[in-house]
Amino acid sequence: MDARIPRALVRRRRFPRSGMGALGWLLCVLPAMAAQANPQVGEMLDLQSQTTEQGQITQDRVDQLADEARQLLSDYRLRLQELDRVRRYNANLERTISDQEREKSSLNSQIEDFGDLERGIVPLMMDMIDDLAEFVDLDVPFLLPERRARIGRLREVMDRSDVSVSEKYRQIMNAYMVETAFGRTIEAYSGQIDTGDGVLRKVEFFRLGRAALVYQTPDREIAGYWDAGAAEWRPLPAAFGPSVNLGLRIAKKQAAPEILTLPVAAPSRAEP
Repeated sequence: MDARIPRALVRRRRFPRSGMGALGWLLCVLPAMAAQANPQVGEMLDLQSQTTEQGQITQDRVDQLADEARQLLSDYRLRLQELDRVRRYNANLERTISDQEREKSSLNSQIEDFGDLERGIVPLMMDMIDDLAEFVDLDVPFLLPERRARIGRLREVMDRSDVSVSEKYRQIMNAYMVETAFGRTIEAYSGQIDTGDGVLRKVEFFRLGRAALVYQTPDREIAGYWDAGAAEWRPLPAAFGPSVNLGLRIAKKQAAPEILTLPVAAPSRAEP
């Protein structure tokens, strides 16, 4: 028998150039052919396919766990930063509390010292009020009701518990400043006085600092002055009437300041 095969009987199989290549086609066909030829091979292929699917599931789980691990690591680092900030805040808070304790101790010490100071200054302020009252009684007798009322209010304030020591001291010093200012000002005001006949008459007073205090009746018929040396009122000669009237007008800002002629008590000479 001729081993040669006629060319007409030999046909070449051409594989498509596009799509699956020859090798891919063989890989798909051969397992199927092998499975048909040998059932064990088919079981092995099924097992391999199942193993591949299980591996994919395992890989997905691993990827999920990796993502969770990265998230946990990020949260852990964030918590570490927060913990560091809390520790630094607590350290600063401890230093602040320590400073407050020192300040508290200092304030308590100052309060105790102030208590000692208050026990010493309150009697001093009471003496200042007594001295001011004595001064007003011995001073030129102008605005006596007003000045004595101011001293009375100071005595009332000293007995009040709702007024601080500093405020009491401020009011006392203010009263002293008011009395000091009287020596640098002039003033005209109305009042009543006994002119010597036992009758209270309405008069106008003119005060020139503490150097002179005179009065004049509205009709300008009677005038007088305070004699500091004798500590009494004396009649004023008629020659001083124009000066008293001018002084009243100057004090009321009705005339320009001018030189006045008024009786002024000479300072007494202290005994050696």
